[in-house]
Amino acid sequence: MAGAKLDDIDRKILAELQADGRMTNVELARRVGISAPPCLRRVRALEETGFIRGYHADIDARELGFEVQVFAMVRLASQSERDLSAFEALVQGWPLVRECHMLNGEIDFILKCVSPDLSSFQRFLTQSLTAAPNVASVKTSLVIRAAKDQPGVPFEVVEERVREAG
Repeated sequence: MAGAKLDDIDRKILAELQADGRMTNVELARRVGISAPPCLRRVRALEETGFIRGYHADIDARELGFEVQVFAMVRLASQSERDLSAFEALVQGWPLVRECHMLNGEIDFILKCVSPDLSSFQRFLTQSLTAAPNVASVKTSLVIRAAKDQPGVPFEVVEERVREAG
């Protein structure tokens, strides 16, 4: 199981930091039931091993004027590894694309895009995305509202799996 090398304290640290990445090390240590120095050592080890990839603020895109959110389903003409990698590299340079996931099935990639307005997204769609090499088709869906937008992993499921494995 992927997280099996983590002990109870490590998992508690990850769950607490996922819920609130701004808390002090002293507060984190108190919440997980250890003293501050070993807590800091554990956090650094979790960072070094890649369990913690970074710390981010949860920014409200609409408050900054990004009124439009769109999912774009992209089908490529060729799915060779070279062409897939070339598309992924191209996506890295598109600021409006916030997430890019390769899928199996009829669609090759799904992109989560944000834009200040519809005309800006349309310009990106026609001048960049559909004009990109190897792009065969693009279908878009405009987000009306988000019923749930929760980053991270469900730690209650992680703990349940650990109990079942134990």
